[in-house]
Amino acid sequence: MLLCGPSGSGKSLLSARSGLPVLRLDDFYKEGTDPTLPLVAGSSDIDWDHPGSWDADTAVAAIVDLCRTGRTHIPVYDISLSARTGEEAVDLGRTPLFIAEGIFAAEIVTRCRELGVLADALCLSRGPVRTFRRRFLRDLREGRKSVPFLLRRGWRLMRLERSIVARQTALGAHPCDKDEALARLTAAATAPRPAPTPAS
Repeated sequence: MLLCGPSGSGKSLLSARSGLPVLRLDDFYKEGTDPTLPLVAGSSDIDWDHPGSWDADTAVAAIVDLCRTGRTHIPVYDISLSARTGEEAVDLGRTPLFIAEGIFAAEIVTRCRELGVLADALCLSRGPVRTFRRRFLRDLREGRKSVPFLLRRGWRLMRLERSIVARQTALGAHPCDKDEALARLTAAATAPRPAPTPAS
């Protein structure tokens, strides 16, 4: 299950409520020293909301590993440092379904579908003003970046939120509120799975 939506829309909270295992796609951000990082137009700020700030190839490889073997290794990323601080093993055991959540999840909908590992793709949205407030308070509480940076980013994202949702929807994610998203997650988790093909 891919779960996307604007930053601060409640993806992590919804994922936790679902009871399903969760892969945090934010851990696949590029490091702050990466020369390929995009900048906000007309600014020296790194654009952490641009897909170019994220390592899609490594994220897809981890998703495929989890779907096919139930285990993988992922980076541990510290957003306040803009750096990977280690690596950790993820083992889902026999769990048939998990959520991969993050603001760039829609970017890999087509690839996951083509690889045969996509159950559903959802785009969570709660409205620009409400999302701005939740995002700012969360980022301030967690010390993710400086206050001036958070305010500049928050104002820019609030103005762009409708276009962000439109883009993620165009990439194949179904737009929904938290209640519909939770219902679809629950339905997918309880749907019968095809029996494994016997080894020849």
